[in-house]
Amino acid sequence: MKVAFATQDMKRVDAHFGWAKNIAIYEIAPEGSRFLEAVQFGDDIEDGNEDKLTARIDAIRDCAILYVAAIGGSGAARVVAANVHPMKVAEPQPIAELLEKLCAVLKGNPPPWLRKALLKGEERKFDFAEEVEHG
Repeated sequence: MKVAFATQDMKRVDAHFGWAKNIAIYEIAPEGSRFLEAVQFGDDIEDGNEDKLTARIDAIRDCAILYVAAIGGSGAARVVAANVHPMKVAEPQPIAELLEKLCAVLKGNPPPWLRKALLKGEERKFDFAEEVEHG
């Protein structure tokens, strides 16, 4: 499962989704996590411009969860429409700590919303050999 973090410094979830300089993306499993990529955004976008969200939504489209410090109503709606679960943190938190907590939850009995998030991407996998046998 892929998880995205809105971050200014690449160390903490400390950014509003629409104004994040970076989106850090990690692959996560019960056994641990690994960094996949950082998508960087320029500072040339004016406030109120909804187009600034398009590139950010595209960056997280394959992710199951997005951690943010804040997110506006339209941004949240678009994230949810992309089948990504937004998670707001009350204060800046280290990405490493959030990854550890998430791995621990995955090892145990994840809540229903997280079990659903774990299935993201699985719906795209298709066993063609099985289809040919039965087809």
